[in-house]
Amino acid sequence: MPRIIAGHAGGLKLQSVPGDATRPTTDRTREALFSWLASRGWLEGTAVVDLFAGSGALGGEAASRGAERVLLVERDRRAAAVCRSNAEAVNHRLGRPVVRVSAGDVDRVLDSPAGAGPWDLVLADPPYPLAGPALTGTLQRVAAVMAPEGLLVLERSSRSPEPEWPPVIEPLEARRYGETTLYFCLKAAGEAEESGSEGRGQPL
Repeated sequence: MPRIIAGHAGGLKLQSVPGDATRPTTDRTREALFSWLASRGWLEGTAVVDLFAGSGALGGEAASRGAERVLLVERDRRAAAVCRSNAEAVNHRLGRPVVRVSAGDVDRVLDSPAGAGPWDLVLADPPYPLAGPALTGTLQRVAAVMAPEGLLVLERSSRSPEPEWPPVIEPLEARRYGETTLYFCLKAAGEAEESGSEGRGQPL
């Protein structure tokens, strides 16, 4: 059974998705991911979208550690129901409605007002069979809804080739945890943002 690792809702037990409809991120990988994010200022006060959310554990963790608002996006009906239950539990623990759920195809949600953002942090764990042009298309939609200098964390199989990134997405580093590799990528700032305020996080 997954649980929130740390933060205001630390220790809260979450429901897991029955069967093999989703592929949960391992506790080891999740803890390493959030240690990386927290140490670089990518959680406190941010807008976060958790794509292919499964049980919503990543989004719930982000909310527990200070994210201002979190959207869980999941197409599978059973998983979306678990997301709703876990979102309610996290919100109850936090005392305010930080986490919400959008049930539906990720590409369609990103093209809709519900997923429009702008998102400071995007957590994406697409099914491993989603690859090639289909994955590239999804990443282009992701880039379109990210805030300038926003961060994308993409989870892939360590056996899969590195994705083809949209031109505005700059890979920072890749970290391997057994069969899983996390890609940390920054969205390039536009000219207006380059002359304005600094980015929210400190990715390097």
